[in-house]
Amino acid sequence: MKDVTIYTDGACSGNPGPGGWGATLIFGEGDAAITKDLKGAEAETTNNRMELTAAASALEALKEPCQVRLHSDSAYLINAFKDRWIDGWQRRGWKKSDKKPVLNRDLWERLIAQNDRHEIAWVKVKGHAGIPLNEHVDGLAVGAMRTLMAERGA
Repeated sequence: MKDVTIYTDGACSGNPGPGGWGATLIFGEGDAAITKDLKGAEAETTNNRMELTAAASALEALKEPCQVRLHSDSAYLINAFKDRWIDGWQRRGWKKSDKKPVLNRDLWERLIAQNDRHEIAWVKVKGHAGIPLNEHVDGLAVGAMRTLMAERGA
């Protein structure tokens, strides 16, 4: 299996409101590393949806099963897999422990499919802490959101 490092982030202006997501995929190491940036935006979304969309889109972009270290500053995303929240949600019929429906089920199902496809280490990073790749994907997400807003005259 190929080793891939991924950094993802989401951004939203208002919650809900216009939002963007960004991801960087890194194949290889050092001078031989190949990087690929992905980004997108939605007119009416939430920050959590953009965080999940970034991760799902990055993992879906991989053409074959890989060993992945996925870095995100979203505790919502990372804890759902590391702390196995996903398992409980599915056992309870997509309900949280408080019996309320799990939000963003469509995105969680995309992520579960990718988690089954790849060997993923889910890594929590501190947001806005000067981590270069985290700052980079934040810039991709904010840039995609701002472009969308400018196109819509917002």
